[in-house]
Amino acid sequence: MAIILMTASCLIISTNLLVAAALAKILLKKRRQSWCFVLNLAVADTLVGVAITGLATEDFNTDDGNGTQSRPPNMAAAAAPGRGRCLLRMTFVSSPCIASIMSMFLISLDRYAAIKLPLRYAQRSGRGVAAGALASLWVCAFALGFMPVMVPSLQSEFYNGFCDFFSVIYDVGIIILYSVCFFPVLSVFVYIYLDILKIACTHQRQILQVRQAGSRTSEYGNSTDHNLRPRSPYWSHVKALRTVALLVGCFLLLWCPFFITCLVKLLCGSCQLTQLLEGYLFLLGLSNSLINPLVYAFWQREVRLMLADMFSCCKRRTQGQSGAGGSLLTRKIQPEMTRRRKFP
Repeated sequence: MAIILMTASCLIISTNLLVAAALAKILLKKRRQSWCFVLNLAVADTLVGVAITGLATEDFNTDDGNGTQSRPPNMAAAAAPGRGRCLLRMTFVSSPCIASIMSMFLISLDRYAAIKLPLRYAQRSGRGVAAGALASLWVCAFALGFMPVMVPSLQSEFYNGFCDFFSVIYDVGIIILYSVCFFPVLSVFVYIYLDILKIACTHQRQILQVRQAGSRTSEYGNSTDHNLRPRSPYWSHVKALRTVALLVGCFLLLWCPFFITCLVKLLCGSCQLTQLLEGYLFLLGLSNSLINPLVYAFWQREVRLMLADMFSCCKRRTQGQSGAGGSLLTRKIQPEMTRRRKFP
């Protein structure tokens, strides 16, 4: 598990930093608040990868050398310092995960407002709104993530020195707390995309009517384009929404099993689901932080072009340095070869 977590951490950090660099360059060219929210998602996922390294080091430290994790025999000796350290590590993992989920929620709301209320969105979008939304997001994420530290009743009293999520956190309380936050967000996601689907169908009917009207006027000798399509910011928002929809779909597939199993554990007290939650489903949810940058790298055209431009610049610099070295060597050798030809 430690090797898996360390590998996942390296992949999450590297891919998110690469996409974040591309997003930062795009943001410098196109100063729109939607790109601020997308960059914030990459930053939150990067912090998830950094936090996972703490879990990996904890697993390495508790390994007994035979591939199994050892529990200290003296529970009271390990309880005081180990419990606080383990609790902080778990909260440092949960806080960026919450920030990543809330960032996707914020991106969806931003796209929804751009399509549903385009005039009001154009008037009210700006740096101040984006900064306020991002500040509120991180305050809420750290408040929810560090809730077990601030509220002692959410801490487990039966810590035995083995650091995992439910060994330091009261499972019933934290499941209720996180489920109350997760499932309303999930319902808002579903409502947003159903409403956007209805709006898209309405716009599609209007486009068909415009095309039919254009084809009828062209039959009377008017030079009208048969492929008439109204060019408006709406279409750029719809194209961006496809990527957001893919992100949300991956998010639902990767995080829903964890939270649904948490509810089953809450309702069925005799069910032994802790190992399933911590060993498999939580790791499946963490992989969402690796999927997000890959989706943007392959599905968002601006990000894909910026990444290609970054790689081409690095390649040109490398070739330029090697070419400069080669030309310098040629300038040193060529006079010597000329002298040898003149004076054999």
